[in-house]
Amino acid sequence: MTTLAPRKVLPLGGFSPTFLGLEIKRLIRNRRTVVFTLVMPPVFFVIFGTQSDFRVNYAFAHGNVTAFIAISMAVYGAMLAATSGGAMVSVERAQGWSRQLRLTPLHPVAYIVTKMLVAMTMGLASVIVVFIVAAAFGADMPIWVWVATGVIAWLGSSVFAALGLFMGYLLPSENVMQVLGPVLAVLAFAGGLFVPLADGGWFTAVAKFTPLYGLATVSRAPFTDPSLGTLAVAVLNLVLWAGVFVVGAAILFRRDTKRV
Repeated sequence: MTTLAPRKVLPLGGFSPTFLGLEIKRLIRNRRTVVFTLVMPPVFFVIFGTQSDFRVNYAFAHGNVTAFIAISMAVYGAMLAATSGGAMVSVERAQGWSRQLRLTPLHPVAYIVTKMLVAMTMGLASVIVVFIVAAAFGADMPIWVWVATGVIAWLGSSVFAALGLFMGYLLPSENVMQVLGPVLAVLAFAGGLFVPLADGGWFTAVAKFTPLYGLATVSRAPFTDPSLGTLAVAVLNLVLWAGVFVVGAAILFRRDTKRV
């Protein structure tokens, strides 16, 4: 009687820089995704952040109002890019690629991390494009604030890369972006990204439980200097939602790939 050899366990769960590079190239070749994530956020910035001289000339926090809007649109761009990149897994599901991966030693967490890094690559590009446009249109803040807010917006977008993966495994490929578009718009408004949250009130209280509140608040922190209590709530929000989406995506990945 022949016994099957145990599956080889690879270092880091099978994470491969080569696989990561191939996935990034695949994403760059998707013109619709590139245009959607690199054009829309700067356009929104121009619409919301430059329609009045008041916004450019009025001092606010560590800069001007236009800079505040630039940070918000950078967060939006990173979120949009990261979520869209993660959701592309739905296409792989439809093609049967994710099932084939179950035959390899690739661990679900390593696969999720690879997909998140691919999505964040596009998120970084979106942040850079928004900030370049913002600087050209009068956004004013110290260099260290440009760098700090950009890095936080980019790294924090990993939460939404995980959300994209979760939705990509949850929904069929023909529906995932139709659902994600309205969902992201609602989250942006609910989390205070498009409209700043006023102090007090039921809406602000509810907003603190939404996924985007944490990323928006933490990303703006170097610019607005929020209280330690507000910052602590935002960081906790970000960490908890990251855990929910990563665990959810890993569970759905396991369920999906077991159907071989």
